[in-house]
Amino acid sequence: MLTFQLTRDPDPYGDPENTAKAIKNIAKSIREASMKMRDTVRTLRESGAIDEITQAVYEATVAARETAKELNNVAKDLTDRGIIKDTAAAVEQTTMSARETVEIVRDTARQAAEIAPQTTEAVKDAANKVKSKRKQAG
Repeated sequence: MLTFQLTRDPDPYGDPENTAKAIKNIAKSIREASMKMRDTVRTLRESGAIDEITQAVYEATVAARETAKELNNVAKDLTDRGIIKDTAAAVEQTTMSARETVEIVRDTARQAAEIAPQTTEAVKDAANKVKSKRKQAG
């Protein structure tokens, strides 16, 4: 990582010699950075790393393109055969059936709650009649 340090002279017009030194240091840093970049690019080229990364990106792009085409073909096929439409219709029918079932269960529960007190009374009356008959017979 290259860093450039410019120092500010208290004199707003600066010392020309210090300014020249600063410019020379900057130029030197630029030359060093350029040499490092050239060396890095040469090393990458000679090692084959650039070719490998280029080939890998190409292969990944081709694979992505083929996958997108395949997904597109599958979606078209499902649409053409009506599977998507049929599935959506089946989901809607299932939802409607589930709602109807919930309503039936609610009505049944409500009816059971209404009938339960009457059933309890009928059972008590029958039990009392049986007891009475036993007492009379016994």
